Amino acid sequence: MYRKPTVVAMDLEGVLVPEVWIAVAEKTGIEKLRLTTRDISDYDELMRMRMAILRENGLKLRDIQEVIATMDPLSGAAEFLDWLREKVQPVILSDTYYEFAKPLMRKLGYPTLFCNSIETDRDNTITNYHLRIRDGKRRAIEAFRQIAFRVIAMGDSYNDTTMLEEADLGILFRPPDNVVREFPHFRVFHEYDKVKGYIEEYLKK
Repeated sequence: MYRKPTVVAMDLEGVLVPEVWIAVAEKTGIEKLRLTTRDISDYDELMRMRMAILRENGLKLRDIQEVIATMDPLSGAAEFLDWLREKVQPVILSDTYYEFAKPLMRKLGYPTLFCNSIETDRDNTITNYHLRIRDGKRRAIEAFRQIAFRVIAMGDSYNDTTMLEEADLGILFRPPDNVVREFPHFRVFHEYDKVKGYIEEYLKK
């Protein structure tokens, strides 16, 4: 029996690590920084708001990096990635930034990460963000399928739903209720062990 090789593409924040901006909000006390793509589906709107808040409060890239350096992956996430590596090709597709992600990647064993980049001025103030490509998650899934991979995609937010739709199998992991209501056709899981069982069954097909 022949089966195409499989890629498992995952979001980062909310799936493998805590939400970075929520951690920054907790550190700074700025409640509006708690808003994520779980709350606002327009990513450009969300990032413009975040950059304005950072400027208003004099927060620099280094301030965010200091918060991220104290963060750990979600409980069981590193073990889940190790389990995936034995069976498939895992890849992380994220709207985060390389300048944010490095400490977390080290704690996850440096998995493959496709994400975006931050631009700063001489004072280390974040002045812009650069998306590697528009709708990058969906287009990555499309490309994997074009080169003859089966693709399982797993995410938690509005900005993950296009990649879940494009994949052979889409999974919502610990999503908020509003995303579940709007996308009821995706299976929902809250524990890594349950996801493992679902993926194992799919890989047998």
